[in-house]
Amino acid sequence: MRINRKLEHIELSLNQKKRSIATGFEDVSLVHNSLPQLNWEEVDPSCEFLGKKLSVPLLINAMTGGHPQLEGINYSLARAANLAGVAIAVGSQRAALEEHSARASFKVVREANPRGVVLANLGADCSELEARAAIEMINADAIQLHLNVPQEMAMREGDRQFRGILGNIELLVKHLSVPIIVKEVGFGMSRESFRRLCDIGVRNIDIGGAGGTDFMAIEENRAGRMTMWSWGIPTAISLLEGIEECKGQANLIASGGIEHALDCVKALCLGCHLVGIARPLLKVLMSGSDKHLDDFLELLKADIRRIMLMLGAKTIKDLTSVSAVITGNTYHWLCQRGIRVESLARRNFT
Repeated sequence: MRINRKLEHIELSLNQKKRSIATGFEDVSLVHNSLPQLNWEEVDPSCEFLGKKLSVPLLINAMTGGHPQLEGINYSLARAANLAGVAIAVGSQRAALEEHSARASFKVVREANPRGVVLANLGADCSELEARAAIEMINADAIQLHLNVPQEMAMREGDRQFRGILGNIELLVKHLSVPIIVKEVGFGMSRESFRRLCDIGVRNIDIGGAGGTDFMAIEENRAGRMTMWSWGIPTAISLLEGIEECKGQANLIASGGIEHALDCVKALCLGCHLVGIARPLLKVLMSGSDKHLDDFLELLKADIRRIMLMLGAKTIKDLTSVSAVITGNTYHWLCQRGIRVESLARRNFT
């Protein structure tokens, strides 16, 4: 059942219409710099993540694996990550732990990307033994532990027991030899959740905000139901809640509905360490070819660099000095949550 569900997820994700929840980045405006005092060749969008250099702070986020028919997709994504010099995460490896034949669809990721950043992936309820097996399977640099309560609740065969998850994450933080990245899968995180994770020693968090693929809707669709709920915290809001609460204690990965370079740069200006993209890359690959995916990533990298120049940012670190004006629903949400954002609009104001 789990293996067949992987195929259904790919089909339903590609066909899913745009979510009714916006990412919130439409409420973020970056202040243009008419005098950037930079040349194109001076702009350097590279960064370091998990001790390895990336050409841009980009993660091809967890998508798939666990079925022989998905092996080619994972290989193409990993090959593209290797060529582009960006990080990549595999989808949940649970199926591969239960069925040995499913492991090849994950192992190809490291084979196609032998020296790059590769992230393993399991549910946050996994045992230490299972986590170690998932890491070893692909020689992972870190492991994503995903949180997906709304998705599980929408699944007839889904989990219903969530007590003890936080304690299990704390145990894994203490005993695993690679870093842990706690990841939401499209419903965002609140400042309360960020605080609890930071308090137990989590130092990398993928916010997985609302505005992208809706896995609750996908599971409702699989079950023949259409509740049409809008659930979750928009990506930009979740990121700003995390920035406020973590205060540098954790590296935040912004993901959830990010589709183009401008949203990537907005997220980096707000303070995330890395940006995660998934479905847009899958759509390019499935509707085109490996070459189309390569071209898409190269254009994305060039656009990030172009926007950096227009903002006068020579490096990724410089982006956190760029003024960003927050308006609309995002501003009103943050005000009611006790988060002041006016200072973001006056970073370079003298």
